[in-house]
Amino acid sequence: MPSLRVLQIVPSLSLVYGGPSQMVLGLSKGLADQGVEVTILTTDANGDVGQAPLDVPLSQPIDQQGYQIRYFHCSPFRRYKFSIDLLRWLSQNAHQYDLAHIHALFSPVSSLAATIARSKQLPYVLRPLGTLDPADLKKKKRLKQIYAALLERPNLAGAAAVHFTSDQEAKTSERFGIATRDWVMPLGVELPSATALSQSEVRQRLGIMDQHPIVLFMSRIDPKKGLDLLLPALEQLRTEGVPFHLVLAGGNPQDSQYEHQIRRRVQTSALASCTTLAGFVSGALKTQLLQTADLFVLPSYYENFGIAVAEAMTVGVPVVISDQVHIWQDIERAKAGWICACEVASLTENLRAALHNSNDRQQRGANAQTYALQHYSWRSIAQQMIQAYTHAMGNFTHPSSPS
Repeated sequence: MPSLRVLQIVPSLSLVYGGPSQMVLGLSKGLADQGVEVTILTTDANGDVGQAPLDVPLSQPIDQQGYQIRYFHCSPFRRYKFSIDLLRWLSQNAHQYDLAHIHALFSPVSSLAATIARSKQLPYVLRPLGTLDPADLKKKKRLKQIYAALLERPNLAGAAAVHFTSDQEAKTSERFGIATRDWVMPLGVELPSATALSQSEVRQRLGIMDQHPIVLFMSRIDPKKGLDLLLPALEQLRTEGVPFHLVLAGGNPQDSQYEHQIRRRVQTSALASCTTLAGFVSGALKTQLLQTADLFVLPSYYENFGIAVAEAMTVGVPVVISDQVHIWQDIERAKAGWICACEVASLTENLRAALHNSNDRQQRGANAQTYALQHYSWRSIAQQMIQAYTHAMGNFTHPSSPS
């Protein structure tokens, strides 16, 4: 039986745009390990505010961990991660593939890729990345209404399936009156390898001299991540004498002004003496931070999955998250952490409870690891995805066929 040939189409793989784009790499490796032929189509976009494009070979296949990546130059409309060359290549080569998995709606290159797939009778699956959330659709509302009418409504109507990463994301998403076939499948995370450094060595490297519990925030420094809730909550606990050390790991080259604002806020507050501003971390340092943390916190106002949360769970770190991180119900059922409302008082209460009881933290951390290894491994998700792809291909109605 010939192997399945799948395109993964995503506007960019740059770290600037955060984890949702990066997960395409993990999915592609997971699929390749199961014998699927995967090609990623993407652009060299590397930020919207003057950053140089990615330094990668263009318009040629790059072999990586069993799959291929083809990068295409952003031109025209670099700001919108658009590439005429990508779309031209897709139009010429769509017939060689069995299915396309298209990531991000309201992104011109993804929207037109879906249009091309439909015209070439190539079954395609859409992953919205939270773009169908009503709160997100309110931003530039009139423009998005026009865009949806012209592109995304027909794209949704023609999709073999729409891929959501949580029940809550699927439940709240707008479909513009279209009945869609929905998949709910979580994202996976790479299981970190053990670090050679001990916890005490990591603490020393970060300049953390005491043995207070480490509270780790590791995400993009962005207003939606709830730092306006986290910092006042920790300031309150500091005045109460609750011991902790905050590690704030993350950056935001897309909004450096907000990142500087958060840094100034920390440095001029009571948190200055118990906070490490680690900046953007990756690789070994990221693994070391996760494995050293006692508690992971992400009080986001909106998160359709929360890759960093899942990464923390895989190494046995309990989490404190808001009920707007859409996997919160799974974490609550697994007793893998604490769930708060998007309010300072609620977050303070849950952080206080978590920091006061080390035995409870350890138990919830063990629960978190068990749940994550069962549900967030790429091997398991790739196997589910292959079954879903095969089913979608069998049920796909070509646009030119009667419905």
